[in-house]
Amino acid sequence: VQLQASGGGLVQPGGSLRLSCKASGFALDYYSVAWFRQAPGKKRDWIVCGRKNDEKDYRNPVRGRFAVSRDNAKSTAYLQMSALKPEDTAIYYCRAAYLRTNYWGQGTQVTVSS
Repeated sequence: VQLQASGGGLVQPGGSLRLSCKASGFALDYYSVAWFRQAPGKKRDWIVCGRKNDEKDYRNPVRGRFAVSRDNAKSTAYLQMSALKPEDTAIYYCRAAYLRTNYWGQGTQVTVSS
């Protein structure tokens, strides 16, 4: 059982990135997928949650700029990030949750800098 996050990198302010979160060993269909981030010196905070019924919740700092989606056939969830700002710099994590079961991805670094 594994959750693999990928797609991070260095991007200029105003740019875009798409993060992926691929599940292996379990069916992502049954799970809600949330994205968290942790900036240097700060605690890990959730920024968006995509429920299995397709409802989505976004925190204010990313609302209107970030979008979640999923492809259950590929057992993969995505976080499309646009209009990136330097304050979006962080390690991004995905978490799949179902009842009391949680799986975390290992984190992928996103750096927004000119």
